[in-house]
Amino acid sequence: MTIILKSLVGSRAHGLNTDTSDWDWRGVHVHQTSEILSLFHKYSPTSWLEGDVDETSYEIGHFLQLCTKANPSVLEVLLSDEPKVNTPYADEMRALLPLMYNPQDAFNAFAGYSKNQQKKLLDNSQGRRLKFGVAYVRTAYNLVELFETGTFSLRVKDHRHKEELFRIKDNELSDGKIIDIAEEYINIAKTLLPTVKNHQDIAAINAFLLKVRKDFW
Repeated sequence: MTIILKSLVGSRAHGLNTDTSDWDWRGVHVHQTSEILSLFHKYSPTSWLEGDVDETSYEIGHFLQLCTKANPSVLEVLLSDEPKVNTPYADEMRALLPLMYNPQDAFNAFAGYSKNQQKKLLDNSQGRRLKFGVAYVRTAYNLVELFETGTFSLRVKDHRHKEELFRIKDNELSDGKIIDIAEEYINIAKTLLPTVKNHQDIAAINAFLLKVRKDFW
């Protein structure tokens, strides 16, 4: 297994961390092609370690499949400002970002992820209500960024948005107010959706994957 990309994600990548925040790393690895094709060989498309340092890594084939569905947690790996491991293959994947998804899939994936965070917020899942409230609003905002610019930033740079997220972290906003903020962003994205051009090119993504498979024979 070869790591081709490992990025900082989570609150530290967003610039919303405290001194006690966990370190969250997410990455992409490649299994040897000859092993994948060998008799009886089985491999997991995802590996992870949990603790004070959380690490998740996706096998490149699975990773690219998730990218074509605009999975927000996966796209974050490409867009992190702080890669710990970076390779030319990672740079090629970043260049392919505009070709990876279609706008409707992106809307469904980001809005769906946001709704899931809303449910956890209201359920106070795992006693981490504020964490899910932040993720709910931040993902909805990232969707607007994606539609407006073709990409999004993990590190929160917009002053108003950063203030909203810190107010959520500090438990200054009610559940209803958090929902109002997130739904405002979702509605903006819904308005933008018809104007976003679809550049998805599955053939180009597959050609890149086949090249990697050959390189890692």
